[in-house]
Amino acid sequence: MKTLFLALALVTVQFSAQAQYKKATLQAAGLTCAMCSNATYKALKTLPFIDRIDTDLNNTTFVLYFKPNSTVNPDQISNKVEGAGFSVARLTITVDFDKLKVENDAQVDFGGQTLHFISVKPQVLQGEKDITLIDKQFVSAKAFKKYSTQTKMHCYETGTAAGKRIYHVTI
Repeated sequence: MKTLFLALALVTVQFSAQAQYKKATLQAAGLTCAMCSNATYKALKTLPFIDRIDTDLNNTTFVLYFKPNSTVNPDQISNKVEGAGFSVARLTITVDFDKLKVENDAQVDFGGQTLHFISVKPQVLQGEKDITLIDKQFVSAKAFKKYSTQTKMHCYETGTAAGKRIYHVTI
Protein backbone atom coordinates (compact mmCIF):
# COMPACT_ATOMS: atom_id res chain seq x y z
CA MET A 1 0.00 0.00 0.00
CA LYS A 2 2.83 2.41 0.85
CA THR A 3 4.44 1.61 -2.48
CA LEU A 4 1.25 2.54 -4.31
CA PHE A 5 1.02 5.90 -2.52
CA LEU A 6 4.70 6.58 -3.18
CA ALA A 7 4.26 5.78 -6.87
CA LEU A 8 1.20 8.07 -7.12
CA ALA A 9 3.05 10.87 -5.34
CA LEU A 10 6.01 10.50 -7.70
CA VAL A 11 3.76 10.65 -10.78
CA THR A 12 2.02 13.75 -9.39
CA VAL A 13 5.35 15.49 -8.74
CA GLN A 14 6.59 14.65 -12.22
CA PHE A 15 3.34 15.93 -13.79
CA SER A 16 3.52 19.18 -11.82
CA ALA A 17 7.13 19.66 -12.86
CA GLN A 18 6.18 19.19 -16.54
CA ALA A 19 3.20 21.54 -16.30
CA GLN A 20 5.00 24.72 -15.40
CA TYR A 21 3.43 28.15 -15.64
CA LYS A 22 6.36 30.59 -15.63
CA LYS A 23 4.92 34.09 -15.75
CA ALA A 24 2.00 36.13 -17.01
CA THR A 25 1.65 39.50 -18.63
CA LEU A 26 -1.51 41.20 -17.45
CA GLN A 27 -2.88 44.36 -19.01
CA ALA A 28 -5.45 46.02 -16.78
CA ALA A 29 -8.26 48.24 -18.04
CA GLY A 30 -9.50 51.30 -16.22
CA LEU A 31 -6.26 52.33 -14.50
CA THR A 32 -5.94 56.11 -14.60
CA CYS A 33 -3.23 56.92 -12.08
CA ALA A 34 -0.39 55.55 -9.98
CA MET A 35 -2.78 54.98 -7.06
CA CYS A 36 -4.96 52.73 -9.27
CA SER A 37 -1.90 50.78 -10.32
CA ASN A 38 -0.75 50.50 -6.71
CA ALA A 39 -4.15 49.15 -5.58
CA THR A 40 -4.02 46.50 -8.31
CA TYR A 41 -0.41 45.63 -7.45
CA LYS A 42 -1.25 45.18 -3.76
CA ALA A 43 -4.24 42.98 -4.59
CA LEU A 44 -2.24 40.76 -6.95
CA LYS A 45 0.63 40.48 -4.47
CA THR A 46 -1.65 38.61 -2.03
CA LEU A 47 -2.03 35.61 -4.36
CA PRO A 48 -0.13 32.61 -2.96
CA PHE A 49 1.33 31.54 -6.32
CA ILE A 50 2.86 34.96 -7.13
CA ASP A 51 6.61 35.20 -6.57
CA ARG A 52 7.12 38.80 -7.71
CA ILE A 53 5.51 41.49 -9.85
CA ASP A 54 7.03 44.00 -12.25
CA THR A 55 4.90 46.96 -13.34
CA ASP A 56 4.82 49.20 -16.41
CA LEU A 57 2.69 52.22 -15.53
CA ASN A 58 2.81 53.65 -19.06
CA ASN A 59 1.14 50.56 -20.51
CA THR A 60 -0.91 49.58 -17.42
CA THR A 61 0.83 46.22 -17.55
CA PHE A 62 1.94 43.88 -14.80
CA VAL A 63 4.36 41.00 -15.27
CA LEU A 64 3.52 38.31 -12.73
CA TYR A 65 6.26 35.80 -11.96
CA PHE A 66 4.97 32.54 -10.50
CA LYS A 67 6.52 30.44 -7.78
CA PRO A 68 8.06 27.25 -9.21
CA ASN A 69 5.72 24.24 -9.26
CA SER A 70 2.83 26.29 -7.89
CA THR A 71 -0.78 25.90 -8.98
CA VAL A 72 -1.72 29.03 -10.92
CA ASN A 73 -5.37 30.05 -11.01
CA PRO A 74 -6.19 32.64 -13.70
CA ASP A 75 -9.65 33.21 -12.21
CA GLN A 76 -8.06 34.34 -8.95
CA ILE A 77 -5.91 36.81 -10.90
CA SER A 78 -9.02 38.23 -12.57
CA ASN A 79 -10.88 38.36 -9.24
CA LYS A 80 -8.05 40.33 -7.59
CA VAL A 81 -7.98 42.87 -10.43
CA GLU A 82 -11.77 43.25 -10.30
CA GLY A 83 -11.66 43.47 -6.50
CA ALA A 84 -9.32 46.45 -6.87
CA GLY A 85 -11.96 48.11 -9.06
CA PHE A 86 -10.60 47.37 -12.54
CA SER A 87 -10.80 44.69 -15.23
CA VAL A 88 -8.44 42.47 -17.17
CA ALA A 89 -7.93 43.67 -20.74
CA ARG A 90 -5.50 40.86 -21.65
CA LEU A 91 -3.80 37.98 -19.86
CA THR A 92 -0.98 36.10 -21.56
CA ILE A 93 0.74 33.27 -19.70
CA THR A 94 4.18 31.87 -20.51
CA VAL A 95 4.05 28.11 -20.13
CA ASP A 96 6.82 25.51 -20.32
CA PHE A 97 5.32 22.71 -22.42
CA ASP A 98 6.66 19.19 -22.78
CA LYS A 99 5.42 17.79 -26.11
CA LEU A 100 1.77 18.73 -25.68
CA LYS A 101 -0.25 17.99 -28.82
CA VAL A 102 -2.92 20.61 -29.52
CA GLU A 103 -5.55 20.99 -32.22
CA ASN A 104 -8.05 23.67 -33.08
CA ASP A 105 -11.27 23.63 -31.02
CA ALA A 106 -9.99 20.78 -28.85
CA GLN A 107 -9.47 20.41 -25.11
CA VAL A 108 -6.37 19.04 -23.38
CA ASP A 109 -5.60 18.40 -19.73
CA PHE A 110 -2.58 20.35 -18.59
CA GLY A 111 -1.28 20.87 -15.07
CA GLY A 112 -4.54 19.81 -13.46
CA GLN A 113 -6.52 22.22 -15.63
CA THR A 114 -8.38 21.84 -18.90
CA LEU A 115 -7.26 24.11 -21.73
CA HIS A 116 -9.48 24.54 -24.78
CA PHE A 117 -7.42 25.76 -27.73
CA ILE A 118 -9.22 28.03 -30.20
CA SER A 119 -7.90 29.46 -33.47
CA VAL A 120 -4.72 27.36 -33.51
CA LYS A 121 -3.07 25.09 -36.06
CA PRO A 122 -2.48 21.45 -35.09
CA GLN A 123 0.96 21.29 -33.47
CA VAL A 124 3.07 19.90 -30.67
CA LEU A 125 4.03 22.51 -28.08
CA GLN A 126 7.56 22.17 -26.76
CA GLY A 127 9.41 24.55 -24.46
CA GLU A 128 8.25 27.98 -23.40
CA LYS A 129 5.25 29.33 -25.32
CA ASP A 130 2.82 32.17 -24.65
CA ILE A 131 -0.87 31.37 -24.47
CA THR A 132 -3.50 34.07 -24.26
CA LEU A 133 -6.65 33.49 -22.24
CA ILE A 134 -9.75 34.38 -24.25
CA ASP A 135 -12.52 33.70 -21.74
CA LYS A 136 -15.07 36.45 -21.13
CA GLN A 137 -13.28 37.96 -18.10
CA PHE A 138 -9.91 38.12 -19.89
CA VAL A 139 -10.79 39.89 -23.17
CA SER A 140 -12.98 42.67 -24.50
CA ALA A 141 -16.58 41.95 -25.50
CA LYS A 142 -15.59 42.41 -29.15
CA ALA A 143 -12.75 39.86 -28.91
CA PHE A 144 -14.98 37.43 -27.02
CA LYS A 145 -17.60 37.62 -29.76
CA LYS A 146 -14.93 37.07 -32.44
CA TYR A 147 -13.60 33.93 -30.75
CA SER A 148 -17.11 32.60 -30.09
CA THR A 149 -17.56 32.20 -33.86
CA GLN A 150 -14.47 29.96 -33.99
CA THR A 151 -15.74 27.17 -31.73
CA LYS A 152 -18.65 24.78 -31.85
CA MET A 153 -18.43 23.92 -28.16
CA HIS A 154 -20.88 25.47 -25.72
CA CYS A 155 -18.25 25.62 -22.96
CA TYR A 156 -16.85 28.85 -24.43
CA GLU A 157 -20.03 30.70 -23.44
CA THR A 158 -20.14 29.28 -19.92
CA GLY A 159 -16.48 28.57 -19.11
CA THR A 160 -17.45 25.13 -17.83
CA ALA A 161 -18.23 21.65 -19.10
CA ALA A 162 -19.69 18.91 -16.90
CA GLY A 163 -19.16 21.17 -13.88
CA LYS A 164 -15.42 21.57 -14.56
CA ARG A 165 -13.68 24.90 -15.31
CA ILE A 166 -12.39 25.12 -18.87
CA TYR A 167 -9.83 27.81 -19.76
CA HIS A 168 -10.08 28.91 -23.37
CA VAL A 169 -6.77 29.91 -24.91
CA THR A 170 -5.07 30.77 -28.15
CA ILE A 171 -1.43 30.97 -29.16
